[in-house]
Amino acid sequence: MTTPTTGTVGGPSARGPADGGGPSADRRGPAGRLLGGFGLIGPRHGWHVLPVDQVDELALPIGDDGVIAGVDGEGRPAVLGVNRPTPYDVVLIGGLWTAQVLALRAAATGARVAVETGRPQAWLQLVHAMGGGQNGLAVYDVGRVPPQGASAGTPVLVVRDCGMRPPRGRVVSGPWQSVLTLLPYLSPVAPGLLRRARLAGIQRVSPDEAAELGRVMGLSRAEVESLPTLADGVTLWCADGDREYVTTRPTDAETGLLGTPRRMD
Repeated sequence: MTTPTTGTVGGPSARGPADGGGPSADRRGPAGRLLGGFGLIGPRHGWHVLPVDQVDELALPIGDDGVIAGVDGEGRPAVLGVNRPTPYDVVLIGGLWTAQVLALRAAATGARVAVETGRPQAWLQLVHAMGGGQNGLAVYDVGRVPPQGASAGTPVLVVRDCGMRPPRGRVVSGPWQSVLTLLPYLSPVAPGLLRRARLAGIQRVSPDEAAELGRVMGLSRAEVESLPTLADGVTLWCADGDREYVTTRPTDAETGLLGTPRRMD
């Protein structure tokens, strides 16, 4: 009987680093097939090898994962990570324009957006632009949002546009389902919502509202004084002690659909 020329693992004819084996050794059996368990054949030519001093050139410009809310004070993208495996509540005290931009951009990332609103006519243009509610964005009356079946493959963002005193929602935040509650002004229910929220966004408010928000959220004096002067499209985002002023700059398509940034609706 003829002895095979390729050895078994650890056998007398197995090749190691001393005889040219190791990760790049030929791992083919008698029939020319790759031997199972050894992986792919490594580089065989000089041009397959990258010198150490060139490794940094392979760096990829990958940033945070999420919805781009705008740019920070240094012009860098500001990202909101709304697609999470844990419940995530967001409160935005601001204008409908910003909420709609965030909804559009969330849908563009592959999330399904369910809008609970008492003014469905204000959202119809978005529904029509996205194919009549069949491509990621659907609008429901207040209290009529059905279970969304969120999962890692189909995350969901529920936007609650229910006025100054939004009722308790039937659909709440959960794994892969975030809830963004839009408040046009600082209402009596706002402090409770802000305390429970993981992320809060504040746009231009009155000096009295700014002072109250400063007490509720522990804002600095400079931050409180800035709130009544914020320009349209600027939001102070707050999370776990972190503060970031973000300017939302619409794309041409967003401007054509929603117009220019505005605080009032």
